[in-house]
Amino acid sequence: MVGSIAAIGAGLAAIGAGIGIGRIGGSAIESMARQPEATSTIQTNMIIAAALVEGVALFAVVVALLGNNPA
Repeated sequence: MVGSIAAIGAGLAAIGAGIGIGRIGGSAIESMARQPEATSTIQTNMIIAAALVEGVALFAVVVALLGNNPA
């Protein structure tokens, strides 16, 4: 039972990261369409933001899997 709770927590973290990175990418593409001259700055900021979201998601998966350890 404990392992299934950890799996649900890890899955929710992965889903949240996917939604977050998708919104970052969509907003960046929309911004680039509105202001093409700022494309390189927007891309740089998008990559940094996506990396931060991915790092938090990885941390959440590790915490979910280790936090439910009945040791």
